[in-house]
Amino acid sequence: MKKFIGFMEKYFIPVAAKIGGEKHLAAIRDGFIAIIPIIMAGAFAILINNLAIPGYQPLMEHIFGKDWKSWGSAVWNGSYAIMSLLVAFTIAYNLTKSRGKDGLAGGLVSVATFIIFFGDLAKNTQFFGTDGLLLAIILALIVGDAMAYLLGNPKLVFKMPEGVPPAVAKSFASLFPSIIILGISGLVQAIYQHYIHVTIPQLVMTSIQTPLQGVVGSLPGVLVLIFVIQILWFFGLHGSNMMLPVVQGVLFPLTIDNMNRVKDGLPPIYIVNDQFLNSFVFFGGAGATICLIVAILIVNRTRKRKSEVQLTLAKLAGVPGLFNINEPIIFGLPICLDAIYLIPFICIPLFNAVVAYFALAWHFVPLVQLEVTWTMPPIISGWLATNSWRGALLSIILLVIDIIIYIPFVMVAADRDVKAQDEAIEAAKAQEE
Repeated sequence: MKKFIGFMEKYFIPVAAKIGGEKHLAAIRDGFIAIIPIIMAGAFAILINNLAIPGYQPLMEHIFGKDWKSWGSAVWNGSYAIMSLLVAFTIAYNLTKSRGKDGLAGGLVSVATFIIFFGDLAKNTQFFGTDGLLLAIILALIVGDAMAYLLGNPKLVFKMPEGVPPAVAKSFASLFPSIIILGISGLVQAIYQHYIHVTIPQLVMTSIQTPLQGVVGSLPGVLVLIFVIQILWFFGLHGSNMMLPVVQGVLFPLTIDNMNRVKDGLPPIYIVNDQFLNSFVFFGGAGATICLIVAILIVNRTRKRKSEVQLTLAKLAGVPGLFNINEPIIFGLPICLDAIYLIPFICIPLFNAVVAYFALAWHFVPLVQLEVTWTMPPIISGWLATNSWRGALLSIILLVIDIIIYIPFVMVAADRDVKAQDEAIEAAKAQEE
């Protein structure tokens, strides 16, 4: 174990640390966080339209008429149907701003560039949604960097006369950078369209996004993804943020595809997606740490000598953990670089994924059909995501098993902590004497 940790610290951690602090990853994270309210609005609109309660649909139709679902479709059009447009703006905005430049200009030019590559706009509106998500992310990163670079060139600043309002002067400061980027984008689109009759969004979706979904959206693929996330966390790196481009660019569209099918009255078809991870794998965050917190409370309640360190941190991390925020327990206990917790921390999410996968594949639990977002507490998340009490039941079963798995490791760690407490007391007495 020491050799493994030493090897990882020497060769793996320095590279991963540089990746973890990368501005592009931070921009993607912040860009998706910014649109969470819009995502939630669209998700709950579809949930209300499709609640799996006996007699619910006839009742709503009787009260509001046959077209009562049209309001939910309208909310969908203003949320998930324009997801790629929103992300194209928010990611480029955050990236340009992180480099100390005009984030608003970066976001606007990113959206304009994204639309340029659609060709005939009326025929390709499907790519406003999640079908164009990967292209939107790529373009937002490219345009964000390009705008930050060009906005920093004093030769490209359009100087306005004195007395012009600051807002107008700021807008014209991005004039030449915007013209350059949009002009190049238009030229690329014109040349591409002349020789190739498949649109750029279609090409990216069929050649990159769809194959990646086939790999990562499989059971072996998602297990590899989970393992990477967990091993990064164990070594003190934010694995969830570092793997966010894969989760949001590849798995998130699969959740939306399921939601689209449900909206159209069809059954969902994708077992693995980002909400699958949020609802059935990462209870309380990576490592299913809400189960660790419960295990700590159970173990220390039954012991004569309690680990004060464990108890204090469990109480502090309990409420954040309920909403899947687990940095306090991971870095406070700490779990990272603690060999005692290595096995359960990595293996429990993998176990959850396997059990949940087959529970959904064998139709014991309905497939995920709603994006609930990652901050929804466990059990409630399982119920809402599947629109079924069986999703909540699966969550409860996995939670109980995870707690049981964590308990023996917590006991070992508690014994170590109590021993350290005794040694500290004896050392203090020796100093007094």
